[in-house]
Amino acid sequence: MSASHVISVVGGKGGVGKSTFAVNFAIATAIDTKLKVCLVDLDPKACGDMALLLGLKPKRTLLELGQQEGKFEPALMNNYVAPHASGIHYIPSVLEPEQMSQLEPKHVARAFQLLQGIYNFIIVDLGSDIEAQNVKALEVSSVILVATLPEILVLHHTRKVIEKVQNLLFPPELIRLVVNRFSQTKGIPPQVIQTNLKKQILGILPEDEPTTVTAMAKAQPFVVAAPRSEVTKAYFTLFRTMQQQQLLEKLGQLKKPTDTASRLGQSRLGKGVAEEKKAPSQVVFDRATMRDEKPSDQWSALKQRVHKQLIETMDLKKVDTETGNDSKKKAVLREKTKTVVVELLDKEEHPFRSRDEIQKLVKEILDEALELGPIQDLLNDDSVSEIMVNRKDQIFVERSGKLVLSNVNFSGTAQLLAVIERIVSSVGRRIDEKQPYVDARLVDGSRVHAIIPPLAIQGPMLTIRKFAKNRLTHKDLVKYGSMTDEMADFLRACIEARLNIVISGGTGSGKTTLLNVLSSFIPPGERIVTVEDSAELQLIQEHWGRLETRPANMEGKGEVTIRDLVKNTLRMRPDRIVVGECRAGEALDMLQAMNTGHDGSMTTIHSNTPRDCIARMETLVMMAGMDLPAKAIREQIASAVNLIVQQTRLSDGSRKVTSITEVIGMQGDVVTLQEIFTYKKTGMDKNRKVIGKFVATGFIPKFIDELDAQGIKIPRGIFSVS
Repeated sequence: MSASHVISVVGGKGGVGKSTFAVNFAIATAIDTKLKVCLVDLDPKACGDMALLLGLKPKRTLLELGQQEGKFEPALMNNYVAPHASGIHYIPSVLEPEQMSQLEPKHVARAFQLLQGIYNFIIVDLGSDIEAQNVKALEVSSVILVATLPEILVLHHTRKVIEKVQNLLFPPELIRLVVNRFSQTKGIPPQVIQTNLKKQILGILPEDEPTTVTAMAKAQPFVVAAPRSEVTKAYFTLFRTMQQQQLLEKLGQLKKPTDTASRLGQSRLGKGVAEEKKAPSQVVFDRATMRDEKPSDQWSALKQRVHKQLIETMDLKKVDTETGNDSKKKAVLREKTKTVVVELLDKEEHPFRSRDEIQKLVKEILDEALELGPIQDLLNDDSVSEIMVNRKDQIFVERSGKLVLSNVNFSGTAQLLAVIERIVSSVGRRIDEKQPYVDARLVDGSRVHAIIPPLAIQGPMLTIRKFAKNRLTHKDLVKYGSMTDEMADFLRACIEARLNIVISGGTGSGKTTLLNVLSSFIPPGERIVTVEDSAELQLIQEHWGRLETRPANMEGKGEVTIRDLVKNTLRMRPDRIVVGECRAGEALDMLQAMNTGHDGSMTTIHSNTPRDCIARMETLVMMAGMDLPAKAIREQIASAVNLIVQQTRLSDGSRKVTSITEVIGMQGDVVTLQEIFTYKKTGMDKNRKVIGKFVATGFIPKFIDELDAQGIKIPRGIFSVS
């Protein structure tokens, strides 16, 4: 027999089509060479996937083969492998996931020794991670094919897989890329992928959903089912390219390590010792552990199985991208997916047979596959204003200003992480070990913050500040008791008169909501440019430009900060600049803009009182890196800011404008303030609701004559002490 070549296939990330690729590539190899080909499933996270794709029910395993000792007759191999109609033979690593703990590196090494004595080509599916059970296959590989997709998040994970293989001292040239589901009209170009990953692309497989989905439904690989399709031709082209370049012969001669399992330090026997020696500060974010989480009950286990089969049946990521935000397309997709879910449930053995149970199962699976899982109902609940996920099984919500524990949970940490990744990827953000926290937004404008281990000790955390479906007006704030009509009229006059306003308040006090309301007072003929971390302002004016920051890319480059954007707004001829929140050095640029002709600008700042707001602004200006004296900074603040509006969340959950304060100027080294309106608390009622009233302080603002000169009349009576 000619030399035997092992071709290992690794996925850059789960869901790249690695198993489908391995199956069809093995069959294409057998058809093209007429030689003996064996397909090995060594993916510890997707036990049995290949058997489904091939329509086979194997009875023996690689584990059993690896336990054979002494002399082995080639004829005995037929007792271990399952023959496929295409001519290839198939052998799974184990039949049940629980058996994976029995599969040791020595078993894998022995099994491949026996396979190489019989087969010309051995195609191995290693999954999307390198572990002790499958690393022995790499040691005998002639080439390592890393399957990836032309998507930014997948490429990030692909880079990590490549680095892990190279860190085990495998020759870099042994690793070649295969780009799956490529489209000429979308996705990242091949040249950019090669440059980004610093690896040569060996083959490009086109996107062909109709062919692949039809083949999967029939459990018949498309290389056999659709021999004339473009995607099938691409598989043969890939193999022939390897043959023409004599790639297997050349790379097979490279020296490869022989002790990778021990260096991984993750063998089943040594894992406990390794964990004992690991200091708490060295604990890393192990996604593999998340995927291995066992469901806590039959209900969750059933949902997990059906969801996995659904992903195999439908390319949900692709169709979800194609539907975009089109509600009609989303509804059609949901109905289409619902049909598949019902069919999959019918094939499952489970105790949940009542109509209500089936309907609930279908809904939860659809929400997990197409929406945001268990929190989708909370997002649809208008009484919920904020969702706070502390861990997979602890979700608090805010209703009417009060925090309460909800009765919904995620089935596992992996499900929670998947929801977070779906949210952040939809707005071009990323979250991973290098960037373990992110600000993003939902389609409806709701603000999202997520943070993952190792920063989040208990597991991924998610906070969603829901965006009100109905845009609030000043009349709504008056109705809710957040301010009075007189205060609203006064603020309208100040904005029309182009005074610079800072909204001050604590976390969750309603600063952004108030900024939205006050922005509606800006006259329609003026050009407004807004700058935000994650866009959530909703202005009613037509002449409005929106700018949003951008995080750094995978190389740590390309970041665009609020400060960068504020500087850019000055070149865009804005009449007004509205910054969602000043939290760093951009405060200096904002003050300079207010002082240089951009009157009528607004922003928000985290602080608890108007006096604290001045101190906070001073601190933020210092963060700009300018070595300015404190007095100079205060003079800038005093000349730029006209009004501070203090927003407060009271102990009963209500939100109110508790102070409207004028910035008068400087007295010595101190910025002087004068309160115009204030909220005075008088007590609590029997329901623990805060009792109080809005009052004028009796002080008439110094800028009132300036407003009169502009034709903006404010009745002096609203400033009288009642």
